[in-house]
Amino acid sequence: MQLSKTEEELMNILWKQQKAFLKDLLDAYPEPKPATTTIATLLKRMTDKGFVAYKSYGRSREYYPTVKKKDYFSKHVNGLIKNFFNDSASQFASFFTQETDLTKTELEDLKKLIDNEIKKK
Repeated sequence: MQLSKTEEELMNILWKQQKAFLKDLLDAYPEPKPATTTIATLLKRMTDKGFVAYKSYGRSREYYPTVKKKDYFSKHVNGLIKNFFNDSASQFASFFTQETDLTKTELEDLKKLIDNEIKKK
C-alpha cells in the first residue's frame, strides 16, 4: 500500500518526531498550517492503511509510525524500478545519472558507493 503526497508529508513529520500528539504534528507544519480536521483525517487514513498507530491517554492520542522510513522508501524505489524501468536497475541507473544534474563529484561518490557494494558481494 502507498501513501498520498499529503500523507507522505505528514509521515515525514512523524518519522522525524518518532511519536507525537495531533497538536505537535500541526505545530511542525509551516505556515499556512492545514486545519486540525485535515490532520485528523490524514491520521485516520494512515492508521487504516497500517502506517500509523496510537496510544490513547484519555481523550488524547499519541501517534507513532509502524513502518520505518527506510523500509517505505526502499519499497517505493523498488516499485519504481520495476514499473518504469522494466525491473532493470541498470536502466534506472542510466536514467538517473543522465537525466539529473549531478556534478562530477556526486557521480564519483556514487561510483565509490557502488564499488564498495561490489566488494561486499
